[in-house]
Amino acid sequence: MSQRRVVVTGLGATTPLGGDVLTTWSALLAGKSGVRTLTEEWTSLLPVSFAARVAIEPSEQMERVEIRRLDRSEQFAIIASREAWKDAGSPDIDKERLGVVIASGIGGVITMLDQYDTLNNKGARLVSPHTVPMLMPNGPAANVGLELQAKAGVHTPVSACASGAEAVGYALEMIRSNRADIIVSGGVEAAVHQLPMAGFAAMKALSTRNDDPARASRPYDVDRDGFVLGEGGGVLVLEEYEHAKARGAKIYCEIAGQGLTSDGYHIAAPDPDGAGVQRAIKFALRDSNLSTKDIFHLNAHATSTPAGDVAEANALRAALGGDADHVAVSATKSMTGHLLGGAGAIESVFLVKAIQDRMAPPTINIDNLDPAVSIDVVRDKPRALPTGDIAALNDSFGFGGHNVVLVFKSL
Repeated sequence: MSQRRVVVTGLGATTPLGGDVLTTWSALLAGKSGVRTLTEEWTSLLPVSFAARVAIEPSEQMERVEIRRLDRSEQFAIIASREAWKDAGSPDIDKERLGVVIASGIGGVITMLDQYDTLNNKGARLVSPHTVPMLMPNGPAANVGLELQAKAGVHTPVSACASGAEAVGYALEMIRSNRADIIVSGGVEAAVHQLPMAGFAAMKALSTRNDDPARASRPYDVDRDGFVLGEGGGVLVLEEYEHAKARGAKIYCEIAGQGLTSDGYHIAAPDPDGAGVQRAIKFALRDSNLSTKDIFHLNAHATSTPAGDVAEANALRAALGGDADHVAVSATKSMTGHLLGGAGAIESVFLVKAIQDRMAPPTINIDNLDPAVSIDVVRDKPRALPTGDIAALNDSFGFGGHNVVLVFKSL
């Protein structure tokens, strides 16, 4: 029995570059930065005063009554999933064949911290009755599942900054194993708050380029000094190929496979040898029945940390070998910041658009490429991708040593 093929039929997003996929993608190709100085008073307590907030606030896209009962991460999930579902044609499907897999690396941390302040300052009676549904990590997936009445399963994989990519991979397996015909999948994050930022800053993980926020995220640059925290999310509608064809759906591309590994090395630092990344790429290609010769584009994890970027670049070069020379590598966190649990999902959306438009987005803010980086980084302006059959990789890594590689290919 042949394996069920899975395709992408819908895309949705809300990001620091735009409130939907089209505006986000246009800004990405134009090399715009979504990083801005924060206006909250609490930034005076931190060594970092900037982040990449969403370009369009949920209050401009949702009803007020909805916003009151949803954490900010859940709002992002609803906004992106509504766009993706509409983009997929709002398919009429048996709800028992419809599932949701939407991840978050941290969950409703803003709700938790805000309600804790309410408890301390105003008393238990004024704590919101929606607190628990708003702070639970599965809240984004659960609310999307309820809206769509999905009954094939609603899931939330949590693997730090690899969560969004792992969600897409989990959705792929759900369709392959015949649990569902359509899955709404992706990842979201809303953690631009003083405590998460203070925590990341204490780890020396964040850039402190307060005088020039738009140029702070600089993957592969010799002067990179940490990542920029971002928020938002991306959602993809994955669908079984024959099911999509039968209903005349618009098909963007095929999601051909995935590779998952773990480093077993350190809770936060990457394995300098990148062995886990290399194995994940090998497994992903094998799962896709592809070789390194088929890969022409890669959206890298590339967070702009001193150790992480080089370790990843070395692993990519080792895994792709001589074929790395024809792989156009984009590091889009240079523009969006790092969406944590939403990163792998929004970067999967970017990969799908790159295949559709045959255009690799640029990496901005590279003034001096680190000489230790030996991969072909797309810099400053987009680069055309070849015509014909091509495949592309999205790699995502998370604290704890999680490695996820997804493979998308043209149809």
